[in-house]
Amino acid sequence: MDDTMAAGLGKRALRSEKRKKYKQYRVLLLMMIPAIVYYIIFHYLPMYGVLLAFKDFKITQGILHSPWAGFEHFSKIIDDSYFYTVLENTIIISLYKLIFGFPVPILFALLLSEVASLKFKKVVQTVSYLPHFISWVVMAGIFFTLFSLDGPINAIIKLFGGDPLLFLADDRYFRSILVVTSIFQGFGWGSIIYFAAISNIDPQLYEAAIIDGAGRFKRMFYISIPMLVPVIAIMLILSMSGILDAGFDQIFNMYNVKVYNVADIIDTYVYRKGLVEMNYSYATAVGLFKSVVALVLIIVVNRIVKWIGGKEHALW
Repeated sequence: MDDTMAAGLGKRALRSEKRKKYKQYRVLLLMMIPAIVYYIIFHYLPMYGVLLAFKDFKITQGILHSPWAGFEHFSKIIDDSYFYTVLENTIIISLYKLIFGFPVPILFALLLSEVASLKFKKVVQTVSYLPHFISWVVMAGIFFTLFSLDGPINAIIKLFGGDPLLFLADDRYFRSILVVTSIFQGFGWGSIIYFAAISNIDPQLYEAAIIDGAGRFKRMFYISIPMLVPVIAIMLILSMSGILDAGFDQIFNMYNVKVYNVADIIDTYVYRKGLVEMNYSYATAVGLFKSVVALVLIIVVNRIVKWIGGKEHALW
């Protein structure tokens, strides 16, 4: 009887503690509601459409009443030789962006954090964030002007006696332009999380290093970078999950038929197959393939990071 009463009292105390926590964090919980609703409406409910990948979809019959096709569309993906070109382009462009683009926000945050002038730092940060808020429709128009035959870049080439080049229609340059413009558009916004992490480093560590005679670069290498490793590891895991997401908005607004062989990616391929050719089932199967690969990658990379750096560096 005593044990039963003790267990009951323990449960009541636990419920009371939970109610107190809910009351304490009620404002934060209310702030979460719009985000939860957003993800339910735009990310979870549309998952119903994944059924299209396993059906021979007929518009007149709808998703539920269309006949089942099983894995027929996935077999078509394997037999489609052009899909492998698209997959190769996606992986190459994504890896280029990861290799050359991933370190840039980190370096930018590290270097700018060493600037003494607070006013200068704020101005540079604000300017670096601005391209993130410009849509790729506008950005593409700007880059078309810059790289056009009569644009400023070709004007410089002609000034030095060279022949003008149509950069955006030449497959030798297109991928490089994609990487450079992607870095330009996103490095400032991507650096925010690193600035936040740097601002949370204990100032006493820097003060002790200054007393020991460490200069700016030594403080950066022996304090800032090691303290950023957990954040860098998590961001790398998240970046690897998007290795098959080479940037639809950017490429769709910048590519053309002449560079399809180096610029056509899974997302643009799905767009053409689904919305242009109205082959919805096949396009859904390709999109589902991409999602499954992304899920596998994030699990594998998380395991590797956990194995190398420990649990505190992994997502879970």
